[in-house]
Amino acid sequence: MPDIFGVIADANRRDILQVLLERYAQGAEISVSEIVTQLEISQPTVSKHLKVLREADLVTVREDGQHRFYSLDPEPLELVEDFVIPFLSVGFETEVTVEYRSETGELLPDPEAGDTEVLPEELATAAERIGRAAANAEHRVKELVARFRLGD
Repeated sequence: MPDIFGVIADANRRDILQVLLERYAQGAEISVSEIVTQLEISQPTVSKHLKVLREADLVTVREDGQHRFYSLDPEPLELVEDFVIPFLSVGFETEVTVEYRSETGELLPDPEAGDTEVLPEELATAAERIGRAAANAEHRVKELVARFRLGD
């Protein structure tokens, strides 16, 4: 399998991937002639780059007579995402400060500091679930921010 970074290093291939991504989001395929029209580059150039993308398993092709229809397969790009995300998330504050407050807003003691029960067990379980959901949401936001930065 070709080096995925080498494959996406070419600007024409990135442009083709962008066109394929737009169609992928619509659940549709695209023909070579449509790519040629959208990008205003020659058919042999598009075909050459589609071959490289096919060999890297980034696109699939469906033949219908003499026509070929291409679709994006984004799975190999997950390798790139896994490599790049740590670089894009540097500097994000990940430490969470927790304060315990009563319903009236009064600051309560930290339960880790002593044996003081801040929440009944069932509420503590619910709070733990909320904490996990918040951590998962934070992770997803970081992924989305990283993807947004890649789109710049």
